[in-house]
Amino acid sequence: MLMDKKLLEQKKALRQLLKLDFVLPEDIPDIDLYMDQVTTFMDQHMKNNLRHDDDKTLTKTMINNYTKNHLLPAPEKKKYGREHLILLIYIYYLKNVISISDIQKLLAPLVEGDATDRDLYDIYQATFEMEKSQYFNIEASAAKALQITEQKFASEEDEYLTKMQFIYLLGYDIYSKKRLIEKLIDEMPDFEGTSHAKKEKKVSGKTEGKTASKKTKAVRTSRSEKSAVAEKRSSVKTAVEIRAEKRADDKKLQEKRLADKKRQERLNKARQAKLKETKETKETK
Repeated sequence: MLMDKKLLEQKKALRQLLKLDFVLPEDIPDIDLYMDQVTTFMDQHMKNNLRHDDDKTLTKTMINNYTKNHLLPAPEKKKYGREHLILLIYIYYLKNVISISDIQKLLAPLVEGDATDRDLYDIYQATFEMEKSQYFNIEASAAKALQITEQKFASEEDEYLTKMQFIYLLGYDIYSKKRLIEKLIDEMPDFEGTSHAKKEKKVSGKTEGKTASKKTKAVRTSRSEKSAVAEKRSSVKTAVEIRAEKRADDKKLQEKRLADKKRQERLNKARQAKLKETKETKETK
């Protein structure tokens, strides 16, 4: 009985330590935002996750780097849509666990192509539902690790060792899952666009040892290739941009229908007023 009570107290304490801020799907605005508004939005919803007061949830430099590394589509007229915010939320959680290059490979099919027919917002809703369920699994796992540690270092004088070993077990758990994530990402096929950088590295490697003139020519060729790729990227719309345009078109169509409806209502009222006036005129005569 005492053991059960102690376990419940430990779980309660761990629940407070594990508490995280998150973004509800319905809190993500379906309007385009400027960069300052994006950073403000992320700060408002994630600020309690920061370890230190001077830490930043998201900065303009981070957003520019994510766009530069193709983790994020370029903004349209300096504005970011709902898809941008969802991708930034994914990046926020993943960047503390895996490398930027792994995140780029993982998200490339969503950013640069039609990986699925499902809307990105629908995907985030499903992710959020899974996160809620997984939270209790994480809590139970942490409580189990603490229980195992205390069985080995039970006395009060071993408080430091208890905490140190508990932290080690948590770290071991995180490391194991990190390695699993990396292996799963390594098994994923390269999406068109993610393999380009690797190909360029191989080309540059083959040019080593050649004469200075050949090196210069190779550099020029590489620059022209990069320029061509950049032009191709700018001319081909990403799946996220296409979805954003479709959503904007749907919104315009809805606004047009509403305007037409209001105009028709005004016309009907005018006709009814005219008929009433005519009727009153006849009755007067």
